Amino acid sequence: MSVKEPWDEQWKTKCRARIKGCDGTIALVSKSTKNAAGQLWEINTSKEEGVPVRGIYTTTDDRPTSLPADLTGISVVGWTWANIKAFLDTL
Repeated sequence: MSVKEPWDEQWKTKCRARIKGCDGTIALVSKSTKNAAGQLWEINTSKEEGVPVRGIYTTTDDRPTSLPADLTGISVVGWTWANIKAFLDTL
């Protein structure tokens, strides 16, 4: 869910409320994910709120050699419309 304006220091409160309203979360996974504190917080918050999460690799060339511990238990698959549809069909 995109936002139309930048969030202030209470972005986590606002983001948690948006996550609660979602049926699922798609996390775009790249080599940079391990250093993306905000993204990892969103993934963990989705898990805490019971929102299903699916990881999608951004490209075949940018796949990390190992996944952050935050993605433990989360299926991470390649970017294909079939993979995205399969996740959406589970929601």
